[in-house]
Amino acid sequence: MTNEEELAQLKARITELEARAKPPPPAPPAPKGYQRWDPTEGMSMPASALQEMAQAIPDSMVRDIAMRDGRAPAGPSSQGVIPSSQGLSNVRTGGGGSSGWAREIPLSPPPGVNILDRIMDHEDAKDRHERMVEEARRRALLNTASKP
Repeated sequence: MTNEEELAQLKARITELEARAKPPPPAPPAPKGYQRWDPTEGMSMPASALQEMAQAIPDSMVRDIAMRDGRAPAGPSSQGVIPSSQGLSNVRTGGGGSSGWAREIPLSPPPGVNILDRIMDHEDAKDRHERMVEEARRRALLNTASKP
């Protein structure tokens, strides 16, 4: 074997080995399922700001808040909207042993619908009259056109 043939074989072998050594191209990322949009995703705060906030409130105050929160009644009316120390205002009871339900109001068309109905009837009558006049004119023209 000559040097040129050996050199050609070695070059071919090198290109084959280099092709095997290259990592395959990365596969496209798999599609993700539904991701709920979170506007706070990726938000962060410097550690120094967090430290300052933690030091701004004394530990005793945090314990008091946690203790009071744990003692608060659990229920839909006590979700923090109305403090338990205050009474409800502007609450009307039925009085006299009423169940609290309001009196029944029967269903009916809203006020003013009868007026609108009369207006529409009037407009319909005008439209019918205009169509009749147009039809009479058309027939009159056809009659005069057909006579010699």
